[in-house]
Parts: sequence; structure tokens; C-alpha cells
Amino acid sequence: MKQENTASEKAKNYGLLIVGAILLIAGIAFAIYTYNSSYQNSVVTGTQLKEAKAQLSAITEGTASGDTEALKAEITRLSDEKLSLERPYSYSLTLVFFAILLTAKGIYNALIGVPKREKYDVKRLAQAGLLAALCYIGFAFFKIDIPVGPEKASFHFGNVFCVLAALLIGGYWGGMAGAVGMTIGDFTTSYVTSAPKTFLLKLCIGFIVGLVAHIFFKLSRDHSAKYVTGVTILASACGMAFNVVADPLVGYFYKTYLFGVPQDITSALMKISALTTSVNAVVAVIAASAIYLALRPALKKSGLFVEP
Repeated sequence: MKQENTASEKAKNYGLLIVGAILLIAGIAFAIYTYNSSYQNSVVTGTQLKEAKAQLSAITEGTASGDTEALKAEITRLSDEKLSLERPYSYSLTLVFFAILLTAKGIYNALIGVPKREKYDVKRLAQAGLLAALCYIGFAFFKIDIPVGPEKASFHFGNVFCVLAALLIGGYWGGMAGAVGMTIGDFTTSYVTSAPKTFLLKLCIGFIVGLVAHIFFKLSRDHSAKYVTGVTILASACGMAFNVVADPLVGYFYKTYLFGVPQDITSALMKISALTTSVNAVVAVIAASAIYLALRPALKKSGLFVEP
């Protein structure tokens, strides 16, 4: 009787699988098209930009002559044009990664089933939206850029809210909040080519933090203050440890093989990224843990605490 009740609480659903498969096919077709069109044009523009910067450097050093103001204006124009041409390819890759996620969830829904909708879904969705916005703000407005050739790395606070989201609302919703918020941050800044990588890695950070905190150690249940503190720090550290290793490594292969960035630049970017990611990780573990430990009792008292 108990097994029948449990089974009745779930129903197999194929809708998400169909949507995910359609988006995946469309995303791959879009990626192939944009790579062969706008992205190839951006490569040409990038070559022109590199030549213009070299010419400006020569004029500055006194080894050549020319109109520096006109050259600076040309560099700005070429930079904007290159970024604009790179956007469609970045959008397509992000769509592919998102479609893969939907397809995987669709396969799960089709094989295992979908649990009946609970009352806290709307509350969790609202919290996820708020945390996604905080992830965006933490990255887009609180960062320090470090140029590495034509690429960039940065110190930022986005990971703080990505980890916090997973601690508050679980790995899936928290990972989605971090992925969506920081991917939009990339789309609206000069980091647009990193958007697909950001979506994937921030989603994984949320999954790992949520897995450790809520699946392994059941953080959402009542525990002693010492236990909650230890698990919070451990889960945050696990998510950031993954990012410290994965961000430079994935970034190297991503930039080299999907965007064709020269290996000497990606190697330098990997080294700088390892430094910035490590610093970001330490800040994220300390800040996210402190904020969660401060919010947890207040949310429980107000009835806004959601068990993942």
C-alpha cells in the first residue's frame, strides 16, 4: 500500500524531453551556422584589431608615426565590432548547454517520473530569481578586470551568491540561479565569449554545494550550531575547490578548441585564471558561509526557510 502511494505521487512526463531535444537540435544547427559566419568574421576583425594595437604601441614607443587619436578610435570601433560578431556564437553555445541540461532532466522525468507539485515551489522559484539577480550584480558590478592579450580574467563577487543560492535552496535551483545570473552577466559585458563556460561551471558549483550540504549532510534539518557551521564551510569549500580546478582547465580547452584562441594566450590566461579563481574561491567560502549562517535562523523564524 505504501509503495502504491509513493508511485502515485509521481507521473512519467515526456514534455521536457521533447522540448530539450528540439532545442538541442536547433542549438547545434545555430552553433554551426554562427561559427561559419559571424564568428569567422570576428576572427578577421580580431586580426585587424591586433594590428591596430601593434601600430599604436609602435607610435607610443616612438618607432613609428601616426594619428594616435584616430587610431584609438579605430581600436574602439574594432573592439565593439569584434564583440558584436562573437555574440551569436556565444548565444548558440549557451543554448546547446542549456538544451543538454533540459534533455537530461527530460530523460529523468520520462524514466523516473515527476513528483507532484509542492506548495513551496513558487517560494523557491522567487528565491531563485532573487539569488540569480544577486549573482548578476556580484559579477557585473563588483569585479576587477585583468587583461590577458585579447582575453580577460577577473576578481568578482558572483561566486559568493552562487554558493549561497545552493546552500539556501538546494543544488538544482541554486545551480540554476548561479548559472542564469552570471551567464547574463557575461552576455551584458565584454565577457560574452565566456558565457557558455560560465553557465556550465556555475551550474556544477551549485550541484556540488547542494549535494554535499543537503544530500550527504542534510543541512536543512535541525542540527547543532557547530554541525551547521562545519557543514556549511565544507560544502562551500567543495564547490569552490571544483571551480579552482575546473575553471582554468575547462577555460583552456574551451577557448582553444571552440573559439580558436592561440595556445600561448590561453596558457597565459589559464595561469591568471588560476590565481583569480583561487582568490574568488576563498572570498566565496568565507562570505557565503557567513551570510548563510546569519540568514538561516532569520529565515526559519519568518517562515521563509525552504528545505531543498
